[in-house]
Amino acid sequence: MRGSGRPVLPMNILGVNAVFHDPAAAIVCDGVVVAAAEEERFSRRKHGKTPVPFSTWELPEQAIAFCLSEAGLNHADIDIVAYSYDPALATPADTDLTAGEWEGLRTLFVERAPRFLRTLGFEASKVRFVAHHVAHAASAHLASPYPTSAVLVADGRGECASSLLGRYDARGRLETLATQALPHSLGLLYEELTEHLGFRRSSDEYKVMAMASYGRATRLAELEALVHSTDDGGFVTRPVDWAAFAPALPAGGEGWGPEHADLAASVQRVTEDVLLDLATWLHEQTGETRLTMAGGVALNCVANARLLREGPFDEIWVQPAAGDSGTALGAALQVAADAGDSVRPMETAALGRGWDADELAGWLDRAGVEYERPDDIAEVVADVLAADGIVAWFEGRSEFGPRALGHRSLLADPRRLENLERLNDIKGREQFRPVAPMVLEEHARTIFTGRHPSEHMLFVHDVAADWRGRIPAVVHVDGTARVQTVDPEREPLVARMLEAFHARTGVPVVVNTSLNTAGRPIVDDPRDALECFGSAPVDLLAIGPFVVRRDQPLGRARLALESAA
Repeated sequence: MRGSGRPVLPMNILGVNAVFHDPAAAIVCDGVVVAAAEEERFSRRKHGKTPVPFSTWELPEQAIAFCLSEAGLNHADIDIVAYSYDPALATPADTDLTAGEWEGLRTLFVERAPRFLRTLGFEASKVRFVAHHVAHAASAHLASPYPTSAVLVADGRGECASSLLGRYDARGRLETLATQALPHSLGLLYEELTEHLGFRRSSDEYKVMAMASYGRATRLAELEALVHSTDDGGFVTRPVDWAAFAPALPAGGEGWGPEHADLAASVQRVTEDVLLDLATWLHEQTGETRLTMAGGVALNCVANARLLREGPFDEIWVQPAAGDSGTALGAALQVAADAGDSVRPMETAALGRGWDADELAGWLDRAGVEYERPDDIAEVVADVLAADGIVAWFEGRSEFGPRALGHRSLLADPRRLENLERLNDIKGREQFRPVAPMVLEEHARTIFTGRHPSEHMLFVHDVAADWRGRIPAVVHVDGTARVQTVDPEREPLVARMLEAFHARTGVPVVVNTSLNTAGRPIVDDPRDALECFGSAPVDLLAIGPFVVRRDQPLGRARLALESAA
């Protein structure tokens, strides 16, 4: 446990990320993370924004309501609302405003920023601003299992900066050692390339990371003149004429070729090089052996793996909701630590909604579907997977963050290469994108080299040569895989399913990709699961202790679901 001393009174702290993308809420009670959720899981609008031009980001109204309910609290029980942005730190960087105009706007925002929280039932006097990158840093270290750590935050932007390097001590206090002022930003660099390649900024960077594996870093020398570290904990990202490297692609990235893949590979490599330099400098300053990371750039699992492989730190822990949604958690944790709470590490990413068997049966009854309750759902699922069926897996509480970690997943047999194309067709994804393996922890080192355990799927691993032909569906073009290891004590049902599949096939690996279709958030509640199952060529829905088979009638499902909404 961490904290600066015993608090005078128990503290209930609500963390909020709002106004910007990925609105979310989290609640920390007496230093314990009770719940956390992204608004998109409730509204079904990815990243919390409608596609309508000039629309605003959503407020996390439903996420807040869920967190309060999960904690058994009401608005009056909340001691502090921690908001993961400090408008007083913003500057007029890259705007057309004069310093005077900007100061007036900033003052207005400082005075009015809490008002949206007042509309949600919270008094402005309860609001505490937490600097964006401090919230990211807190979400990394204070949620980690380490008593002390060096911390590295890198993203697009937050107030006036794009990175933070520092160290947390055992009392939960952050010492900031370096920040990088805008407009220099690794996150914005990657966003610009993402847009140039025909994908959506601030959401599709992982597609560029996947494309990079198909290319070679042939333009690295030219990019290094524009993007490089400064040997003091900072870096430079000068404007890039992307068209000089490869022509822009239309929406969706259609028609990409070798020059686009080479450009993606070059930007990926220069990003990794800068991160490696930052980590080396941070290690020299702190002497820490453990690094914690957050910020959107920390979701780059290829870069994370290289940092661990070539960098100076013995251990690296990345917060599973490392993007902006995770700042809701970090803001709450930082305020808790500052208030004197003994902050406890994040035990699991499964911090969202869950339903018991009776509630799930009620949903299935209302949907009018035939279902059964087998003696052991893990055995049934293993049978279907071994027979090359696709399974929609809905179990326990939903995950906080962008990765499906065995609670809201599509599962398949990794032994058939065709299942990669099959799953990408089901999800409406680009065919160059890989799917991930989940593996029993005890077998991971035999099949995958790299960081073990890897429970949050935030590092890539090389697939052992003698296994590449056995599990081709999860092997990316470069011979790697983004692995999730499964600990039987932490995930007993998922482990039982993997053990049952292993007994049938000799392979302790199953394909795991998120349970959703293109452009939609990951499935969160039973209605979402039934709708996804009803509209996609999936063979079995495993929902809690129940199964719904594809060959069973779904006649009244749509009408019943609509009336239940």
